[in-house]
Amino acid sequence: MTQIINALSDVSDRYDALYVDLWGCVHNGVTAYPEAVAALQAHRRRGGIVVLVTNSPKPRAGVATQLEGFGVPADAYDTIATSGDSARAAMFTGAVGEKVYFMGEWQRDELFFSPLEVIETPVPITRVPLQEAEGIVCCGPFDPMADPDVNRADFLYAKTKGLKLLCANPDIVVDRGETREWCAGALARLYTEMGGESLYFGKPHPPIYDLARRRLTALGKDIPASAILAIGDGAQTDIAGAMGEDIDSLFISGGLAATETKTSHDPDPKALTAYLQKENVAPAYTIGQLR
Repeated sequence: MTQIINALSDVSDRYDALYVDLWGCVHNGVTAYPEAVAALQAHRRRGGIVVLVTNSPKPRAGVATQLEGFGVPADAYDTIATSGDSARAAMFTGAVGEKVYFMGEWQRDELFFSPLEVIETPVPITRVPLQEAEGIVCCGPFDPMADPDVNRADFLYAKTKGLKLLCANPDIVVDRGETREWCAGALARLYTEMGGESLYFGKPHPPIYDLARRRLTALGKDIPASAILAIGDGAQTDIAGAMGEDIDSLFISGGLAATETKTSHDPDPKALTAYLQKENVAPAYTIGQLR
């Protein structure tokens, strides 16, 4: 049974490090949540480490720039681990070939193809039309408001050719302000359902947690899983991923699941229990919003 808490500080002194989701927890895709920022700053003042672990397809430098624009100050976190960096490492080691068909919004996602210094001999990557591709790199849909099914014809062709799809963001949907948008995970799910092979690098899959661990190591920290708390609003990404890593988690019920959990300031206990049972996840704690 999850414990509903009033503030992060109720439990944060039990943990040396936090793995914190961004969208729906620290910001809404437009602006920062001031209470969430203050909670993270307070944890760091007490000596805790904050690792932002996000399914953004951006490199971490791009996320840091985005956060500044949203009003999230640099003193609210120590380091960033992105699914984009994890997926880029796979791409530059040839996971889906050298000639790739790119799916996403190029102006937003161009940095995905920037050089990755940690790869000593990167595979040369060239963007090509689907008919010439050896694999697919998916940072998101071309149109985040369009039903993923519009890609069915291209996916049927890709599956027939045996192309692998590298998914740089396993999230299915995200709320940008009051607008819900499709993410790369929705496309990868469709491709998999059609019989194609999708490769995932963000939550809940292990590669991004390996990256988060390396980020901690780079800070000179060797922190056991028992001293890490994962925070997020995605039942099948943040919470399921934490469970797979044997990490305690704090579920933000007022994010993606606000309607299902009847969350205003706090979730309705019965609705919360029903939702968590339906999703088959068991966070150690739940809070309406990060504060």
